[in-house]
Amino acid sequence: MKKQKLILNLSRGFMGLSALSMLSVSLMAFANPQSVMDLVQVKLNNADAFSSIRGVYGGVGLTLFVSITYMMVKDVKRGLLFLCMLWGLYALSRLMTIGMEGSLGAFGTQWLVTESLFFIIALSLSMAYRPAKAAKTTGSPAFA
Repeated sequence: MKKQKLILNLSRGFMGLSALSMLSVSLMAFANPQSVMDLVQVKLNNADAFSSIRGVYGGVGLTLFVSITYMMVKDVKRGLLFLCMLWGLYALSRLMTIGMEGSLGAFGTQWLVTESLFFIIALSLSMAYRPAKAAKTTGSPAFA
């Protein structure tokens, strides 16, 4: 039982870290979309470009933050599986870029390592996590 409590706490901690990483980029994109693109040396030069970055990194990032936070509280197992997909597909997209466009720079390489590690953590925690069983009731419940 103590092991499962530890796994639950580690899972929630990891989910919180993932959620905060999404929130960080989201807030940066809402406040200044150019600051997000500066990380990869891309210059935004029109309102549509600013709008797109604000929408994808800001709006979608905030949606991811809210979703991960909700699952961290309500459905840890589903949240861990969601993070397997999220981090795994991020890493896959970088591997595809290597195959299609060539090697990544320092930024992309660092994030490939981070996203791959986060995928492995999410997968490991999801395999180890066993939700607590609901208490059995006798007779019919008062509110069915």
